[in-house]
Amino acid sequence: MAWVYILLADIFEIAWPFMLKRSIGLPKWTTVFSAVVFALPIFLLLGESVKCLPASTVYAGFAGIATVGTAIVGVAFFGESANPARLCSVMLVVVGLVGVKLFSE
Repeated sequence: MAWVYILLADIFEIAWPFMLKRSIGLPKWTTVFSAVVFALPIFLLLGESVKCLPASTVYAGFAGIATVGTAIVGVAFFGESANPARLCSVMLVVVGLVGVKLFSE
């Protein structure tokens, strides 16, 4: 169940950089409010996952999944670069995530 919490936290983590990008030009209070709305579930979900897994595993999994997810969303929906070097780098992160999952228990 801890990995499910990490994945749910990553949904919020992947969404909020794009929300910040969309908030350019809006009043600052809306950006702060949105950041809190996206950040609070992250902290709560990671807090639950760290009860079952080591903190280092939780953070490595969270950061890696967020990195890969943000890169995929950026390429798929925002026209960010999909050059081979970047894609290979993302694949290395995926390999690292698999290792973290396999060797965390």
